[in-house]
Amino acid sequence: MTLPTASFRHASAQQLAQSLVAARRHTLALLDRYADAGYDVAARLPQEPHLTPPLWQLGHIAWFAEWYILREAPSSHPADALYNCLLTRGDDLFDANMVAHRARWTLDMPNAGAVRMYAHEVFDRVLDKLSRTASIDSALYPYRLALAHEDMAGEAMLAGLQSLGLPAPDSLPAGQRSLASAGEIRFPGGSVQLGSKPDDGFAFDNESAPHAVYVPPFSIDSAPVTNAQFGDFVADGGYQNRQFWSTAGSAWLMRQERSSPLYWQRDGLLWRTERFGVPATLAPQEAVRHLNLYEAQAYCAWIGRRLPTEAEWEYAALSGHPLFRWGQVWEWTATPFEPYPGFVPGAWREYSAPHFMHDQVLRGASFATPLRLVSPRMRAFQPPERGEGFVGLRTCAW
Repeated sequence: MTLPTASFRHASAQQLAQSLVAARRHTLALLDRYADAGYDVAARLPQEPHLTPPLWQLGHIAWFAEWYILREAPSSHPADALYNCLLTRGDDLFDANMVAHRARWTLDMPNAGAVRMYAHEVFDRVLDKLSRTASIDSALYPYRLALAHEDMAGEAMLAGLQSLGLPAPDSLPAGQRSLASAGEIRFPGGSVQLGSKPDDGFAFDNESAPHAVYVPPFSIDSAPVTNAQFGDFVADGGYQNRQFWSTAGSAWLMRQERSSPLYWQRDGLLWRTERFGVPATLAPQEAVRHLNLYEAQAYCAWIGRRLPTEAEWEYAALSGHPLFRWGQVWEWTATPFEPYPGFVPGAWREYSAPHFMHDQVLRGASFATPLRLVSPRMRAFQPPERGEGFVGLRTCAW
């Protein structure tokens, strides 16, 4: 993958303003898709761990930007905001640290018009303040943080549309490209520096502190595993053969009664799926997606390989090797999500720390990730049992 030149990590004030406008247009387009199906009313939305009421999400996105930019809070501690919220009871409604996930369905929320008006007012004030902000990293940090937050929320909302069988916005990038694998790539190993350096611009807290790691020689797939490759595992009874599944994976599988990946449906000799509510034949050479960690591990055990560590993945991505392709799906790694040595929580204190030791590291990006967010340094993370997102895998060996 060619790395994006318009990364938000080094963006100027003007570039950030343009990106914030694009992100908000996308958020509102997503919200409209939910609203068209009646899901803007929280009571109509299924209470699933991977879903969030979309109207609450819009209010939270606005609140987050107001908290760090307009209210100039240096951290997420409740006492840190310098000014009051523009919305009465806004902190009680939209502070994710104060409102448990399942409680978001039963809040006494303002109506949709009031939430949209609050979001619009915050957005206008943010852009006005940004126009008067110097283009230096320290001053632009809260704007970059708010942009990343909205972009990540947008990808989660898009995965929710897929889960509910609803159409995607017209602005969505045109799906995945076919991945013609060039086999595996052999790397000699050596020392690699993980983590973002000060001159890398904006960094998420889990990317710090930079530190050297020795990576032994390894081989890694040039591209993620495709639908056709994963289909061979399914056809060979991979979901029925417990020898390929970890103890945790077997326990998950027993609760699911699943014999193929999420959204796969057998149609004679073909596999079909639904993409945002539209039936489609599964494209053999597209990267397989909507897998959880247990499914990825089982495939690796079946084929006699393993998942790459995040150090191996980052080594390969930063190598500049022309055959190493990434960016179509997030990819599971073999690495539990843990803090780097010297970790210090960032302003958004709850972004990483609560997920350490439970979640697993994802690397790469998906077709739904805005290019400005894409970085080989980015450490995404997800609970092992979750597979609703745009996540696949590639395999590795010593």
